[in-house]
Amino acid sequence: MYLNAETKETIFKKHGKSAKDTGSSEGQIALFTHRIAHLTEHLKKNKKDFGTQRSLIKLVGKRRSLLNYLMNKDIERYRAIVKDLGLRR
Repeated sequence: MYLNAETKETIFKKHGKSAKDTGSSEGQIALFTHRIAHLTEHLKKNKKDFGTQRSLIKLVGKRRSLLNYLMNKDIERYRAIVKDLGLRR
């Protein structure tokens, strides 16, 4: 599976406060970005997989709402995570 416990731990260790801090906005945004990248590659191969396409659109919306929350709450943390993940915004 593409997203196992070790992968999640490294994502949260790099972008969260610690490896066990799974609730921070930065950690959640990084996890969503990893999942979005995986689903995008899947959809490049399977163009007619509309269930996956719908879940990708929902994930992008969740990430967008978390980014909006972080932008309103703390603009410096927002700028840091956008720069670190290489997101366009």
